[in-house]
Amino acid sequence: MAEAHEAVAFEFRVGAEGVNLNVSYDVFKALLYAGLRSWKLRCRRTMNSLYNTIYPGHPLFGIASCGIVYGLNTKGHDPSNGLIDWLDLHIFKRYFTPDNSKILACIVFGTGAYIVLVQIRQSALKKLFSYHGWMYQEHGKKMRFGTKLWGSLVKLLIGRNPSLYSYQSVLPTLPLPSLDDTLRRYLRTIRPLCNDEEYHRMVTLAEEFRETIGRKLQRYLWLKWLISTNYVSDWWEKFVYLRGRSPIMVNSNFYGLDTAYVRPTKIQTARAANIVCAAFQYRNELDHQNIKPLMVQNLIPLCSSQYERQFNTTRIPGKETDKLVHYSDSHHIAVYHKGRWYKVFMFYKDNLLQPCELQIQLDEIIKDPTLPCYGEEHLGALTAGERTLWAEAHQTYFSTGVNRSSLEAIEKAAFTLILDDEEYDIGVLQSNSSLSSINNENTTDKFDTYARSVLHGKGYDRWFDKSLNFIISKNGVVGINVEHSWADAPVSVHLYEYMIAEDIVNFSYDELGNTRGTPRFVALKPIKLKWLIPEACNNMIEKSLAQAKNLYENVDLHVYVHNAYGKGFMKKCKLSPDAYIQMALQLAHYRDSGRFNLTYEASMTRLFRDGRTETVRSCSIESSQWVKSMENPTVTKNERIKLLRRACDYHQQQYRDAMTGKGIDRHLFCLYVLSKYLEIESPFLQQVLHEPWKLSTSQTPVTYDDQHLKRLMAKNPDVVARYGIINSHSLVPLGGGFGPVAADGYGVSYIIATEDLIYFHISSNRSAPETDSKRFGQRIRQAMEDMRALFDEESQNVDGFYEHKKI
Repeated sequence: MAEAHEAVAFEFRVGAEGVNLNVSYDVFKALLYAGLRSWKLRCRRTMNSLYNTIYPGHPLFGIASCGIVYGLNTKGHDPSNGLIDWLDLHIFKRYFTPDNSKILACIVFGTGAYIVLVQIRQSALKKLFSYHGWMYQEHGKKMRFGTKLWGSLVKLLIGRNPSLYSYQSVLPTLPLPSLDDTLRRYLRTIRPLCNDEEYHRMVTLAEEFRETIGRKLQRYLWLKWLISTNYVSDWWEKFVYLRGRSPIMVNSNFYGLDTAYVRPTKIQTARAANIVCAAFQYRNELDHQNIKPLMVQNLIPLCSSQYERQFNTTRIPGKETDKLVHYSDSHHIAVYHKGRWYKVFMFYKDNLLQPCELQIQLDEIIKDPTLPCYGEEHLGALTAGERTLWAEAHQTYFSTGVNRSSLEAIEKAAFTLILDDEEYDIGVLQSNSSLSSINNENTTDKFDTYARSVLHGKGYDRWFDKSLNFIISKNGVVGINVEHSWADAPVSVHLYEYMIAEDIVNFSYDELGNTRGTPRFVALKPIKLKWLIPEACNNMIEKSLAQAKNLYENVDLHVYVHNAYGKGFMKKCKLSPDAYIQMALQLAHYRDSGRFNLTYEASMTRLFRDGRTETVRSCSIESSQWVKSMENPTVTKNERIKLLRRACDYHQQQYRDAMTGKGIDRHLFCLYVLSKYLEIESPFLQQVLHEPWKLSTSQTPVTYDDQHLKRLMAKNPDVVARYGIINSHSLVPLGGGFGPVAADGYGVSYIIATEDLIYFHISSNRSAPETDSKRFGQRIRQAMEDMRALFDEESQNVDGFYEHKKI
């Protein structure tokens, strides 16, 4: 493809024939419109910020307050108890006429009174949001009067039309647990992992820590808590993510897969165009704060701060620590195809491109016969290898000249789009009647290959530093690779589900599988990025690729689809689906390893401002007692059920504690960071922070906005009929996963897709003789079967026990 434009608007040359000024008018106009859009966006953000400052109040109520005060004053009533007259006499009469000064005095008092009322309302909401007794209310039991009163007050004060960030200022601060409580809970969690001698050693270390440096570190941490909006999140981002020097590919980045039930087109550029335009539409909703904050029970808001860096964000390598850079706006995406990088503008005359217009640009890239520049094909491997090597290359070879401008085109892009040159032949599920064939070896291998490709690709065909990589296979299957430091999985899932719904139901495709619509104009063509890679830099690229290859070839990734039953059965057994699955993982892991191991389950702390995650230690005294009973043939079925219920109840208790700021691991982590700052050695903290998580787990949430989907379905009944879309379950993705945390452990991510279907994404290292991901998938299958067998007799009497239902 011959390049239509250079990456700059002006080209200035001085030669023998004089001065030559070449202006690329299309790019120049694009820059002007980009500036105009950025100015509009800044104004909108300023207005939103002012609106959020007084929420749940409203500017109109403030104006009404001023009008009421003025009306009362003119009728001879003084609601200010003399303050309006004082303002009128001592301030405004010096500069204005008597009538105008009186009006201004009323406006100032009315505005001040309204602001005070708003502050009182916000303070009351913050206090109400600090109460978490509602979370511990048992399902099925009559709600306590105090909880009912609390709920009524929240409904009265919460407001009716919040924007995304409206509740940020009224969210409570993450509480700092007491040192004694954290140590007591910690010792309880490790009891099933230790023999008597090991346990008593840890008790002694904990007691020594408490009586020596523990109190001192706690006081310092209290000072940090006092001056921080969140005493954990900044250190968590800095030390867990950005200070890590090992590759972020596999070790940090995570992935998400396409929906299982609808495959709308096999045309790569059409699917890519719809996905990209849907993502920009979502970004526009974010910029205008039109997306509603996620609410627990439609009552309690979750912190939305992680949404801020979703787009236009990149991770910049450093020799000792990376930094996360977020740009306020971006008007283009970076596209990778067959070793070449392109800059693709997404706006034309301040208008976002429609999918049909973007597909034309992407088709140009696909048809481009140009070969990659020297070193360009494997350039992305720098983001996949060790961070120190990439930092050195970044500083030495990409800080000036053409390499700098091309690299900035990638780093400043809204996100990267990868047009893969491989096909993912994973088929499509039509209904649960076809689920019985999912777990045959051929289908399983296809899922595994697909997941591995999205997780790491070839080590060079992703830009792992970007916040988002959208990957489109040659036959139109979608995947997403996410850099982890800027946010946690639920935020990306929210975006991904929105995009899938917009892609399939709203934008959709014509009969041939191309995007719908007619182009309105001839948009700018893609700009192929130029690179001048010296031999020394290329050697660093190849070294980084070798590191990445060694890493990803060691990954053993398996997608196990559990279709025998799902959360519908678990609810009939009156057990929490998440706790049920965690117990199944405990049983499977015990059978796989022959012992109990430290287990990590991620829990959110977004009930608090700037909250991220906390650890739920799923291996407990209660879970170990139940697992042992399952392996003991002398224990009766009723006793096993009793122990399972107890284990699930305790797990739920731990999960609630973690969500409400009473977790263990983030508190101990912060104490450890303080000990390093103060150069104090603690044998106890060293032991705690270096214990390996042999089983690291996470549930991928399903956060579909059903109202949004219903609106799309009502708008496009022909698309609904064509693809057989009944509800949000039809568009639930296959979930996603991450690499193993421990060298000889498992990483397990699962998504409860429907009432009858659960996807498990299992990762481990091939170099570890103790682990095998497919074997562990079979362990999970057997554990789930054995757990269902516990309830067979009683469940047969509950609504016919269990039936497959079509989605």
